[in-house]
Amino acid sequence: MDPRVEKIEQLMRENVQREWSLLELAQAVNLSVWRLSHIFAAEVGKSPMQYLRQLRMERAKFLLDTSFLSVKEITHQVGVNDESHFVRDFKKVYGDAPTRYRIRSRSEHINSRNGKKPDDKKGTHEADNGKELPRSTNKQLAKAVRRSIILFLSFLTDLAATIDTPI
Repeated sequence: MDPRVEKIEQLMRENVQREWSLLELAQAVNLSVWRLSHIFAAEVGKSPMQYLRQLRMERAKFLLDTSFLSVKEITHQVGVNDESHFVRDFKKVYGDAPTRYRIRSRSEHINSRNGKKPDDKKGTHEADNGKELPRSTNKQLAKAVRRSIILFLSFLTDLAATIDTPI
């Protein structure tokens, strides 16, 4: 791979929250904007800005899976200024809005710990376009939230036991 493209990828990965412009990226490797765009697309298969958007969505997914940060905080940490744009882009990439993705992901994690199969109905309600979900789906989400809370409390209990501090 072209070392200039590797450098741009590294800059974006290490500073995903930064508001990059094509001009800044091109200047970082002493290329014109046009030449950088051409070389990058030839090597990576997408434009630098598409690649940056992909990195941001991957980082957001990681934070949703591994942290208790709010969607607003995650939006900020991945360098997106508008939460509604972030939610729209995330849903386009992963099929669910960030909050619903987190609930389903944690529910699947809990089910796998309990020896249950993950729910294969993911994406059933993707076309609801913000309309109210059916009562059964709301119950499933509430159940998943309860399981997430129980998992979190279990985690806190285990953590407290490891540091020999009573709760």
